[in-house]
Amino acid sequence: QVQLVESGGGLVPPGGSLTLSCTASETIFSSIPMGWYRQAPGKQRELVARIRSGRDPDYIDSVMGRFTISRDNAKNTVYLEMNRLKPEDTAVYYCNVRNGGINYWGQGTQVTVSS
Repeated sequence: QVQLVESGGGLVPPGGSLTLSCTASETIFSSIPMGWYRQAPGKQRELVARIRSGRDPDYIDSVMGRFTISRDNAKNTVYLEMNRLKPEDTAVYYCNVRNGGINYWGQGTQVTVSS
């Protein structure tokens, strides 16, 4: 079973930046998508960004131009650089990998955007 370990969450003021990382316990081939989801209180979990080598990343409209997803295939790690953060970005962020036809999730990391 693939284990995903996340880090990088925290408390930042509006307009600030954070970078999240997620490392898989085993090799994830570059053709396999890796992504970030988030879930705010009282809301459903939503896909924020996803990436697969050889393709342009996908983003939800609300983060377009502010967030950048990237990956280091040698390290089996996916990153989410978040800039110009807004209070509406406050959520628990989860990384996701579908490997061998099975979805795996990180433990979640809290991002809070507040003064």
